[in-house]
Amino acid sequence: MEEYVLGVDIGTGSTKAVAVDREGAILGAASRLYVRSHPEPGASEQEPEEIWLAFLQSIKEAIELVGRPPQMISLSSAMHSLILADPEGTPLMPLMTWADVRSAAVAEELQSTETGKRLYRNTGTPIHPMSPLCKLIWLRREKPELFGAAARFLSIKDYIWFKLFGHFEADYSVASASGLFDLACLCWNEEALRLTEIQATQLPDLKNTDFVRDLSDATLLSSLGLDQPVPVMIGASDGCSANLGTYVHGHGKAALTIGTSGAVRVTGRAPISDDETMIFNYRLDEQTYVSGGAVNNGGNTVDWLLKKFLNVEQVSDAAYKDLFDAIEDVEAGSEGLLFLPYLHGERAPIWEASASGAFLNIRSLHTQAHFFRAGLEGVCMALNDVLKTIEERAGSIEALHVSGGFTNSEVWMQLLADVTGKRLLLMQVEDASAVGAAYLAMRKIWPEAFVRLSDRKADKVIEPDNVRHQVYQEVFSRYRKSYHLLKTIWA
Repeated sequence: MEEYVLGVDIGTGSTKAVAVDREGAILGAASRLYVRSHPEPGASEQEPEEIWLAFLQSIKEAIELVGRPPQMISLSSAMHSLILADPEGTPLMPLMTWADVRSAAVAEELQSTETGKRLYRNTGTPIHPMSPLCKLIWLRREKPELFGAAARFLSIKDYIWFKLFGHFEADYSVASASGLFDLACLCWNEEALRLTEIQATQLPDLKNTDFVRDLSDATLLSSLGLDQPVPVMIGASDGCSANLGTYVHGHGKAALTIGTSGAVRVTGRAPISDDETMIFNYRLDEQTYVSGGAVNNGGNTVDWLLKKFLNVEQVSDAAYKDLFDAIEDVEAGSEGLLFLPYLHGERAPIWEASASGAFLNIRSLHTQAHFFRAGLEGVCMALNDVLKTIEERAGSIEALHVSGGFTNSEVWMQLLADVTGKRLLLMQVEDASAVGAAYLAMRKIWPEAFVRLSDRKADKVIEPDNVRHQVYQEVFSRYRKSYHLLKTIWA
C-alpha cells in the first residue's frame, strides 16, 4: 500500500489534516471548526481544550479516510497565540489569538523607542498587539494576579505538544513569531525576557522544526484510531509552512495568501529588516528565513460586504457567487471609487492599529456593484502595498504562488493579478500550511521525493491584463496617498 505523511495545521478558525503520498497527491483531508469569543473590546479568545479536541478529531478522520496509518504526522500552527498555564500545563485563561489587540497601547508606546527597534531587529517580530511580547507586558500591567500565578507561557502548538508528550517544547518557527526569540542565537532573547519580567525556564525548550518524538501513549493512539506508535514532527508556523507548501524557494518568487487576513512572504538565507515597515522575519528552520508582511483585512472584508451591504446572515458559496458576478460588469478602478480596507486596523506596512476603513470619491453614479468591486480592489491594493515594500528591499518578484480561500474565485485571482501586474501560480488547491507541514516531514524521511516535488508545475496560471494593470497603477498611487492624508484623522 502507498505510504503517506499527514500534515496538520492548527489554524485560528479550524484545524485541518491533509494526507499526502510520496508523489505529492492528496489522499484525503479532514477539518474541524471552532469559534472565537470577544468578551471585552479588543479581545479575541479561544478555548484551548476545544482546539485540542478538534486537533484529535481531524487527525482521526483523515486517517479513517485513507484507511491506514501515516508514516509520520507533522504539525503547523497559527502564530502569535498566548496561553498562561500552571506548572502542569493547565490553562489559567483562554487562548489569546493573533487578533487580540488589547495590548495596542503597549505596542504604540514601544514602537518608537530604541528598545522597540532593537527588539524588532533581533527577534524579527514587528512591535504590534499581535505579538506575545506586547500581550505579556499588557497582562503583567492589567491582570497582575493572573500573570503572577502563571508558571508557563505557551503558544497553542506548545500546549498541544505538551498534551501529546508531556514535554514543554517549542519549534524555532512558532517561537520566532513571539517577539521573545533571538534570530541569531536561536535562543530566547534576554532583553525581551527582562522587559516582560519572565524567565527562560517559564518558556518551552527550543527545537528545530524537524524535531520528532514518537507518540506511544495507548489512550491517545486509540483516540486517533491507531494501534501502533507513530512519529510526530514538531513542524513550523502556518506562514512558513505555506511557503513550503506552495514551492516558494529561491529568488523572484513570493507566496501570497488570502484567508480571513492576508500575507505576502519570501524565502531566503538572511533576514530583511526595516525599522519603518517592520517586515517580519520568521524561521522555517536553522538555515532558512521567511520574510514578509501580513494584513488584517482579507476574506473578513468580503464577509463584511456581504453582511452589511447584502444583509446576508449566513455567508455561503451562493452569496460569494452573487458578489463576484456583480463586480464583473464594473470596469477596473470602479469609476474612481476607492476603498481603504482597514476595517480591523492594519499591520504591514503601515502598522496602524487605530486605522479605519474608508470609501473615497463617492459619486451618485456609483452602484452597489461599484462598492463591491472597490472593496475587493482595496484588499488587493493593501497586499500590493506589502509586495512593493518587499520588492524595494529584496529585489523584483516575478511570480506570486497563491493560496487560501480566495483561490476558489477566478474573478478575485484575476483582479489580484491585474492590480499587482504579476503572474499568479496556483500550486496546490488544498490547505497550503497543512500541505507544507506534510512536505517538512517528507523532506526528512523521503528527501528524494521532496526534491522531485520542488520542481512541480502550477495547477493553474493567471496572467495579468496589461491594460487593467495600467489603470491600477494610477489607482495604487492614489491609494497610498490617501492613507497618508487620512492618518492625521485617525490619530
